[in-house]
Amino acid sequence: MQDLTTGSITGHLVKTTGFMLVMMVFQTLYFLVDLYWVGRLGTAAVAGVGIAGNLSFVTLALGQMLGVGTTTVVSHAVGRREPAEAGRLFNQALGLATAAGALFLVAGLALLGPYTRAMGADAATARVAADYLRWFVPAMALQFPLGAMGAALRATGQFKAPVVVSTVSVVVNMALAPVLIFGWGTGRAFGVAGAAMSSLVAIVVALAWLSRHFVAEGSYLRFAATALRPELGAWRRMLAVGLPAGFEFSMMALYQFVVYTVARPFGASAQAGFGIGLRVVQAGFMPVVALGMAVAPVAGQNVGARLPARVRATCRAAARLATAGMAVLTLLAHLAPAAMVGVFTADPAVVGVGAEYLRLISWNFVASGLIFVASSMFQAMGNTIPSLVASAARMTLVIVPTLALARLPGFRLEWVWYLSVLTVWLQLGLTLWLLRREFARRLGGEVGSTPALPAAPPLEAAG
Repeated sequence: MQDLTTGSITGHLVKTTGFMLVMMVFQTLYFLVDLYWVGRLGTAAVAGVGIAGNLSFVTLALGQMLGVGTTTVVSHAVGRREPAEAGRLFNQALGLATAAGALFLVAGLALLGPYTRAMGADAATARVAADYLRWFVPAMALQFPLGAMGAALRATGQFKAPVVVSTVSVVVNMALAPVLIFGWGTGRAFGVAGAAMSSLVAIVVALAWLSRHFVAEGSYLRFAATALRPELGAWRRMLAVGLPAGFEFSMMALYQFVVYTVARPFGASAQAGFGIGLRVVQAGFMPVVALGMAVAPVAGQNVGARLPARVRATCRAAARLATAGMAVLTLLAHLAPAAMVGVFTADPAVVGVGAEYLRLISWNFVASGLIFVASSMFQAMGNTIPSLVASAARMTLVIVPTLALARLPGFRLEWVWYLSVLTVWLQLGLTLWLLRREFARRLGGEVGSTPALPAAPPLEAAG
């Protein structure tokens, strides 16, 4: 257990972001390793895995919903110095996540065929996507309880265990992927299905490894069978914060679905180029996403401890860090977009689409970084509706025109990238205005003021 209500805020953010970044690097390697090896199977295989990967955004949206709710309520309990309540809320979050994972597994397998046929540019692409998802859907289902455990640990300021688990699971995935994809050493190649198999095994290992933390003596949070019985009040508290965040994240999946749809007439190369470009962006965004994941527990503990000045200071420090990091990424995307895409494919058509996407979309990187920070602040304060409103406004402004533009003669994918950049900056303006209002409502006064609220008592040593 780490007390985040005292000490240097920037220091807490940098240290926590570092831990989260390491963990996210290893998590992202799941996809990058698969993409690297699958790229050796041809363009149809890359496009198929890209389509399958789009479904992972649904998982991430639901995981975001559960993770945000868990981090918020547990961090507030920690800030209030209520360890028993924090433990109870953790077990409730774990039960909710397990139930959500089971529902996702059933629905994902049932809708696998219709989804891949609707998204694939051709029959071969759809078939590859289906082969991959038959094994990847169970892997995604297990991410729900795994994510709940990680969110609870982040809320208590504990980051080493998730990093170790991510490292171990990625090593397992990297070792198994070429064996199962190409049959190295076994003579039995499973193709794209092997990539998903290796991810499934790795996640099972990660889940088993992380579970050990919650049964160890002295752990701040522990499994408790009696606390797993559903408590609707606790579930409502978590979902009240998590549902808007989940809907916000799911809109990104909707946006990607629309882009894949309008790119379909341009063929598998266009879909593959967009898919690779998107994966590169996701990898590049890892530092700012890690920063956002650090902001939530740091600010959340200080909200629970009633330290408004530290909450505001957390926002300012995070904004500076996000701006610097995204400026560097923007520069890289302009200097070497083709090289960044070319790591995953040698197809000139695919590289061309992906590089153009990176070059144009990079103009929204700084704005996106600040939006991540603001969204995390809303999460920390326990009100994610304003962030949802801003995202919904942006998605409306980008999706509706995209569908309209796609019907025009001479339509080009670059039009979508220009539209995306414009709407992200509009979203940033609305988000900052809403954040200022939330600060005044929740913390008192104007942004930058320091109302005198009673602080929580000093935190006693905990395991």
